[in-house]
Amino acid sequence: MCITLVGPAKIPSMGFGTFQLAQDTVADMVAAALSEGFRHIDTAQAYDNETQVGEGLRRADIRRDEVFLTTKILPEHFAPKAFIAAADASLKRLGTDYVDLLLLHWPSKEVPISDTIGALNDLIAAGKVRHGGVSNFTIDMVDQAQTALNTPLAANQIELHPLIDQTRMIAHLASKGIPVEAYSPLAQGKVMENSTLREIAAAHDASPAQIALAWILTRPMSIALPRTSNKNRLAGNLRAAEIVLSAGEVSRIDALGAPDGRMVNPETLAPLWD
Repeated sequence: MCITLVGPAKIPSMGFGTFQLAQDTVADMVAAALSEGFRHIDTAQAYDNETQVGEGLRRADIRRDEVFLTTKILPEHFAPKAFIAAADASLKRLGTDYVDLLLLHWPSKEVPISDTIGALNDLIAAGKVRHGGVSNFTIDMVDQAQTALNTPLAANQIELHPLIDQTRMIAHLASKGIPVEAYSPLAQGKVMENSTLREIAAAHDASPAQIALAWILTRPMSIALPRTSNKNRLAGNLRAAEIVLSAGEVSRIDALGAPDGRMVNPETLAPLWD
């Protein structure tokens, strides 16, 4: 299984997401994903499963430097000293000396972006973090973060699936050479019900989920983060990277995106979206 490495951070283009996995299944699913061929694991402090993710990494018996590990920190810890303390707590829970990518999970409404990125610079300089990025940031916020970070901004992780129109953000990130990481790439299962995706899937002897993932990976500098609690679906998710969609199929899927397609929009965290 050949997975493209994306951007200056060389992020595997297919990652295993761990959001909302049942606590008692996380370690087993992470170990199973790594055994199946995944080399990119995505977690966050807000998921409350970093300890279990770390256990899964150890169960897999794969060298640490072969796994690209991402975690995220919430705005409540964005003051510089609190951010560094939160990162240290994540490392302890994960049982590792470093994470490959640390993301600012949502933009803060109180702490300036440059203050938090300054702390991220310190963590990178100390070797505790290999690369820095953001999540759920607007175009202007991405530019602020990129300006403040001493190393290339490794990603903006955003909600991305065929049912949401993220054209402006994707184009902006591409113009800046910043990878886009797609969370909720299956639209919380809604892609399975879409007639267009079902029709295209039938033509490829695939599932609508695989077509949604293949569509994300069609664009350069793109990373998909599917989450599943079913070990039998891991191989299928990886195989999505091998599906080649025609230009016409991509256009049909592009047309499904709608401004009201956003599913993740927490009132206390979400910015004013572009």
